[in-house]
Amino acid sequence: MQTERDSDPMVWSDAFVLGFGPMDEVHEEFVDLVGAMQKARDEELAALLEAFAEHAQAHFDAENAWMVETDFPARQCHIDEHAAVMRSVHQVRERLRAGDYALARRLADELASWFPGHADYLDSALAHWMCKRRLGGKPVVLRRDLKPAALRGEEMPAALRA
Repeated sequence: MQTERDSDPMVWSDAFVLGFGPMDEVHEEFVDLVGAMQKARDEELAALLEAFAEHAQAHFDAENAWMVETDFPARQCHIDEHAAVMRSVHQVRERLRAGDYALARRLADELASWFPGHADYLDSALAHWMCKRRLGGKPVVLRRDLKPAALRGEEMPAALRA
């Protein structure tokens, strides 16, 4: 039985854009799948978790390959984190087959909580590294849907004040 949600499902935002196109594309799909799992009915969860597992494996395999191929310095920590997520996905998939819908929903919520930090720290470093290796410079990111600092009630950074 589906329970009432405490929070909104995860949705894609320009805040997740890192500036390396191939990574940004798979990240958007990741976010879409997590959001779909968060709002799914019980009878939809198994198929969505299966789709997520396939996506995540391909997504992590691509990032892992980029790190190995380019000798990315912090690769082992990043690769280990991907492996830990996949272990959790496989374990939850087995429990879902036994009818544990609550655990599958908890996984979706945990992925929604985990992803922003993972992207901000580990993936952003990899995105910079890949842009430098492939394009010769750091990525330039234009974010269309972010409010200026003043509208968020924050002070504008000194470097941006004229």
